[in-house]
Amino acid sequence: MPASGAINNWKPVSMPSKPEQISARRQTWQAFSLLRRAALPDRHHLGWAVLWLVLAALLEVSGPIMGKALIDEHLLPHHLDWPRMAALLAGVLVTGWIASGLRYLQLVRLSGLAMRSVMRLREMVYTHVLLLPMAFFDRAITGQLVSRVTNDTEAVKTLYIQVLFVMLDSTIVLVGTVAAMAWLDWHLMLIVLALLPAVLLIVWLYQRWSAPAVTRARALRSDINGQMAESIGGMSVLQANNAEARFGRRFAATNQDHYTARLAELRANAWLLRPALDMFNIILLAAVIYLFGQRAMTAAEVGILYAFISYLARVIEPLIQITMQFSQLQQSVVATARVATLLDEATATEHAGQGRDHSQNSGLASARAAANDAGPAPAPAPAPAVAIRHLSFAYNEGQTVLHDLSLEIPQGAFVGIVGHTGSGKSTLLSLLLRFYPVKHGAIALHGVPLDAIANERFRAEVGLVPQDPFLLAASARENIDMGRGLAQSQIEAAARAAHAHDFIAALEQGYDTALGEGGSRLSVGQKQLIAIARALAGRPRILLLDEATSHIDSQTEQIVQTALDELRGTVTVIAIAHRLSTIRDADRIIVLNHGRIAETGPHEQLMRIDGGLYQRLYLLQQLAA
Repeated sequence: MPASGAINNWKPVSMPSKPEQISARRQTWQAFSLLRRAALPDRHHLGWAVLWLVLAALLEVSGPIMGKALIDEHLLPHHLDWPRMAALLAGVLVTGWIASGLRYLQLVRLSGLAMRSVMRLREMVYTHVLLLPMAFFDRAITGQLVSRVTNDTEAVKTLYIQVLFVMLDSTIVLVGTVAAMAWLDWHLMLIVLALLPAVLLIVWLYQRWSAPAVTRARALRSDINGQMAESIGGMSVLQANNAEARFGRRFAATNQDHYTARLAELRANAWLLRPALDMFNIILLAAVIYLFGQRAMTAAEVGILYAFISYLARVIEPLIQITMQFSQLQQSVVATARVATLLDEATATEHAGQGRDHSQNSGLASARAAANDAGPAPAPAPAPAVAIRHLSFAYNEGQTVLHDLSLEIPQGAFVGIVGHTGSGKSTLLSLLLRFYPVKHGAIALHGVPLDAIANERFRAEVGLVPQDPFLLAASARENIDMGRGLAQSQIEAAARAAHAHDFIAALEQGYDTALGEGGSRLSVGQKQLIAIARALAGRPRILLLDEATSHIDSQTEQIVQTALDELRGTVTVIAIAHRLSTIRDADRIIVLNHGRIAETGPHEQLMRIDGGLYQRLYLLQQLAA
């Protein structure tokens, strides 16, 4: 992990992390681009749904026309042709029934498409999050990430079913209805079309008023999730520091901001959606009736009046539905844009590829070129397990953490790295793990530049035992295997190498015993031994330990030391240690001070340096013990 305070202000170059920093046009483009990508495999389902929607709209539009014919041709002139009247009535009923059936079919198709799109999108987001570099998680908030994977992806379904379907359906019905009205009486149809500018004005006002509130409400919802996850995860620390009231006030303030944003959105809905359009509906109905009253109506126009009154509802209701969907549309676009922003984050592999300027020759590349020019050597020495040349690194420009480090670690060696807090130990480990790109200098593993190693091969060759062991809420077997499909013999061999086999076998179900959330059924030392077994199960060539003994008791530390001694010569071990007793028997100890190598050598040699940094650290720990 980065040195204390170094990462707080550092962010890799990427798209803005908050959609409110992105324009509304950009959000809309991102949302529909992602929507198209998620729905691409089911595009034929969308085509059928649209076709059935068009047919249903045409059948619904034909109903008032058949009603007009019944009135004008049979009822008013008292021309009671019962077979034809029955056929018209049956036509009204059958077209309505078929239209309902078609709407059912298209809704089923569209719902299935929406749910499959959400499923694909969640898999895309989760897979992408797994590939993001550690630098991203240094600034990410867990609750907000969970909200994007769950709540924001669910907005895609809303976008399909509640927004696109309703808006598409209403648009088709509106176009068909206006066309039928023009066929009946184009003068009256123009009066109805006069309503459209007013509707467009309402939509424009609604977007101007509600869009900022919707965006802010969505962001605050993620903040609420983040604060909740943070508080639950650190409940013991929170209560131990008597911080319940302070965190409660912080949560209440965020919750109040969310309420205020939602209230502003609701006010926009209340003023500008259905109430305004209902008023236009009444005005339009009164205008049509008035104009019919001013005309010298004949009996033949009564059917037209009936059809127009029927169509008015079919004009106004789609407009109301379209306008009311702008609230959901705005929320869905914001949520989907948040997902798209997350998917635009560069993965660890992309960061590794961008980390270096390949036009510049590193010290390793120059040495390799010189060796090639000199011709083949009779017996080349094996490449070191780790070679570092002139490595410098800064999280923020002008705040260098590592200064011109150069060192080599032979294959099979046991090397310890020590130093005061902020000396650069964890930063060096993070660079070895490719959590951050190397921009100045070079790192090579077994003679291959770090950024030239394929990610899958790199993760197979380099194992990590973190300071705080992460265990799944699963069995011991699953925690060691980690989905690699290892045989039971491999799992047991790794557990024996880590000296974890005996206590695992003593559990009630052995390797199949569920360990509880975070390994709650195990001691801290047992968790660490399982973490070591997990790393060894992958048969790494290089094993990195990040202060793996800082939280365990002395007895477990001795077990870890024994396990490390047994690996000597077969696995290259690099151990960052707070407890110097863990790496006392290391082949070589590297002492860092302010990002530079201050001392290096085995324990006995370093202890002979009077006033040396390692000597002082060791004596201080001995006094503290």
